[in-house]
Amino acid sequence: MAIAASHPAGSPSPYLRRSAPSAGLGLAVIAGMLAVGAGSAVALAFGELEAFYVALSAIAGIAVLFDFRIGAALLIVILPLETSSVAPHTLFNVPGLNPLSMLGLATLLSYTFRGNIVKLAPKPLVWLYIVPILVAGVLGMPHISEIPWSYFELDPTSFTDATSYFRDEAIRPMVYVVIALLVGKAVARSKRPEGFIYALIAAVWAIAIVEIVFIGMSGVRLSLLASPSQRQFFNQIGLHANSLGRIFAVAYALLVFVWWETKRPGLKSLLFLTVCVSVIAMLLTFSRGAIFGFFVVNAVFLLWKFNSKSVALALAAAAVAALIAPEYVWNRITFGFDADANTVSADRLNGIWLPLLPELLKSPLWGNGLGSTLWSAPFKTGQMLLVNHPHNAYLEVLLDMGLIGAALLGAYYLHVWRGFRALGSNANLSAELRALFQGATAALVCFFVTGMSGGSLRPDPEFAFLWIAIGMMYGMRERRAAG
Repeated sequence: MAIAASHPAGSPSPYLRRSAPSAGLGLAVIAGMLAVGAGSAVALAFGELEAFYVALSAIAGIAVLFDFRIGAALLIVILPLETSSVAPHTLFNVPGLNPLSMLGLATLLSYTFRGNIVKLAPKPLVWLYIVPILVAGVLGMPHISEIPWSYFELDPTSFTDATSYFRDEAIRPMVYVVIALLVGKAVARSKRPEGFIYALIAAVWAIAIVEIVFIGMSGVRLSLLASPSQRQFFNQIGLHANSLGRIFAVAYALLVFVWWETKRPGLKSLLFLTVCVSVIAMLLTFSRGAIFGFFVVNAVFLLWKFNSKSVALALAAAAVAALIAPEYVWNRITFGFDADANTVSADRLNGIWLPLLPELLKSPLWGNGLGSTLWSAPFKTGQMLLVNHPHNAYLEVLLDMGLIGAALLGAYYLHVWRGFRALGSNANLSAELRALFQGATAALVCFFVTGMSGGSLRPDPEFAFLWIAIGMMYGMRERRAAG
């Protein structure tokens, strides 16, 4: 992946300058390598696989100290896997010690040696997004004692006090934001930022292989997997079917535009295979929300790329899908169409949304705090389904953050939309980068549409790829500002 530093003609820009590691840093790295080697030798005798993860993360961290862009690329690859059971979340029973946190911290430290940490986050992100979420987290802290104890019995890994609540609900999700910003800084300092597309491709293959191998090893029939009773099937690998489906829908949106526009034969072939794998993996989740988002992305694609070639390709793909798709796929897509709206919504309408509506009046301006569904009246009295979120991103933000919070987050996503659109039409960018941001705009549309049946406007694992695109947007804007 080409991510070498850029040195434009004339006076080199401070945004693109690559500083060499100091002698002191080199000595620290050598000492760290010796310590890691000795520590790993001892740990391997006791921790086995955990020690392997620690040692691997430490070696990657050492490489990152020399160039934080290496860490940014690796973070792209492993970020979608972060919530899966494939990635360890706690090593040696140390809270927060895992490969992602170790690599992320190493990348952040490496960046601080070369950049201004104070300027890491742009002001719109801070004031329109981060601060409102943190404030909503503070508002929710006094309500933890109101959550029924039965919930903690069902989810023993959940927070149990105000401090752990704030950590889990307000701070931990910001990992996605920080990683996105680090990716943006790496893009800003790379000679060929298109190289990060390969990291996106690797990430798609990584999580697709996890899903497909898991299905194969389970021996489950696909017709059974399509059943509404199997929505929790992927929970065994730490991902809900709907979340997994949205991950692939967003990945498809980002990469299908690049596949269409690139003129490089090797990359085009690789992207075609990756797009096909993402579609197959998405369909295997049988997530109606993800499939609907997929249709929306394709509609946007045809709208923006409308010509005889794109229409012919779409018609051919639709014909092939109609011919080879088993009946149970169509049954899943049209589930509830012969009944009523509540059946189509999988009981969201009567079981979640309508019972929660009166809660909006409790604090309409600033909301009831993050995760307020857990201490809502219908949840405590058993008058709704036993779920810890409203299964509607817009209802969630109104309940948790009120009209003020919803307006601020809406303003932030409008800022992101404008950024994607500007870069997607920028003739000075390469065809691949321009197409990537066109795909990011389509992914944002997918994000808005699928939010009606789930997800969150706050940082969420299922939209990790969208956050990577947001980080790259900030990186490209920094490059332009640097001249």
